[in-house]
Amino acid sequence: MFNSLSDRLTATFKNLRGKGRLTEADVDGTVREIRRALLDADVAVPVVREFTGRVRERALGAEVNAALNPGQQIVKIVNEELVEILGGETRRIRLAKTGPTVIMLAGLQGAGKTTLAGKLAKYLKAQGHSPMLVASDLQRPNAVNQLQIVGQRAGVPVFAPHPGATSTELDHPAGDPVAVARAGVEEARRTLHDVVIVDTAGRTGVDADMMEQARQIRRAIVPNEVLFVIDSMIGQDAVNTALAFDEGVNFTGIVLSKLDGDARGGAALSVASVTGKPVMFASTGEGLDDFELFHPDRMASRILDLGDVLTLIEQAEQNWDKDEAARMAKKFADQEDFTLDDFLSQMQQIRNMGSMKKMLMMMPGAQNIRQQLEQFDEREIDRVEAIVRSMTPHERVAPKIINGSRRARIARGSGVHVSEVNGLLERFAQAQKMMKKMAAGGGMPGMPGMPGMGGGGGARKSAKNAPKKKARSGNPAKAAQELKDAEARRAAGPKPLPTGASFGGQGEDFDPSQLNLPKGFDKFLGGSK
Repeated sequence: MFNSLSDRLTATFKNLRGKGRLTEADVDGTVREIRRALLDADVAVPVVREFTGRVRERALGAEVNAALNPGQQIVKIVNEELVEILGGETRRIRLAKTGPTVIMLAGLQGAGKTTLAGKLAKYLKAQGHSPMLVASDLQRPNAVNQLQIVGQRAGVPVFAPHPGATSTELDHPAGDPVAVARAGVEEARRTLHDVVIVDTAGRTGVDADMMEQARQIRRAIVPNEVLFVIDSMIGQDAVNTALAFDEGVNFTGIVLSKLDGDARGGAALSVASVTGKPVMFASTGEGLDDFELFHPDRMASRILDLGDVLTLIEQAEQNWDKDEAARMAKKFADQEDFTLDDFLSQMQQIRNMGSMKKMLMMMPGAQNIRQQLEQFDEREIDRVEAIVRSMTPHERVAPKIINGSRRARIARGSGVHVSEVNGLLERFAQAQKMMKKMAAGGGMPGMPGMPGMGGGGGARKSAKNAPKKKARSGNPAKAAQELKDAEARRAAGPKPLPTGASFGGQGEDFDPSQLNLPKGFDKFLGGSK
């Protein structure tokens, strides 16, 4: 959703990198680019004006002038102001102290209210609640049937005493949605459901009839939360729609739907700031699991390409099999071989976490490799599973026995080319070597000489490859002089750096690319001049 905005802001901040001091002209230029990026992203003009005004005021203040790295301080300011216009703090559902918690959904037709009702119900069910859905949208054809299907997929009951409209001709009377909503809350209280989610009707545009019906339902059920569901792709009209619903039903929170779309996404940045109501949830896909609690600070980090590692960790904790993790830990402790069955198990665990693209896009700096990520084939894990399952149990434990004829058989059984089988076996051999080093050395491989981080034998290799100590001369007089010189050097201590020297003794014009660093590491140090 925010790819274009993220690209523009990231490019703007690159111009500040490496500057030891920012002039007023630098700040004005940066603020001007931020303003253009927000306007191009369809953010409401009043929000842009207020946002850039606060950024400029803070950027010219003491917090930037006194900073060791002014460029990073500007990024910090923009991040904090983004968090503010997105709502400031994470807002969760306020549960009722007694009786069922009543949640009413409101919004335009096509915003995704019915599907979102099922997503919210499944989310609450996973937290230990007992939700029930109420079908009070009796105007849209087959809306009741859609909610029943969604409820069945989510594993929650649906209260639907009236079939509603079954066609565009309205063959059946629409019924009374207010009476259905009221009866649904009573049914939830009688059957001891602690959460009731009421799906209401919408229109293609804001009109008086729809708003009056929403007001009547609100008065009848007295909801604890009224969630305004808004399509993140509708653009500038989102602000006017949100203001109309806020005046009509006084909603308490916002839910952003279709946040996985390719629109510019400015509506999402505008609605919370204009209405003063918090964004509580976000729908990020078509599946019932593509639903998450909205964290303003994490969304701001994603927009600025700083990553969202906390959400990634939470997804791993929710979906990772703890028994499987304990089994793998025991294998490491016992230094058992890493097999293809283990390899397959790890791939399946990763797949259970959801879309690989979405997970990788949560990593810091992911915008730099977005094009490669978009070309990533999500079915690759399915192909890996097919290849491994086409092997015999003995082949999975001892892959060295897989010769040419066996590889051809495995390729036929999994429906892939032999080259793909060869590639998988090569990747597995590398993974197996890495696992062996980790198990033997007690840490990450390839980092010899560091406590707890050395791969097996790494320290011994370092000692073997270290330069040998210079042999003492066989001439007694010369040997005594060498010993005397060595003692004099030790007494004198390390040689001081020359005036003006800096890291590596290269002076102020030191370029990190002069060192033999890994590719891209000079950017980490601040970029070469």
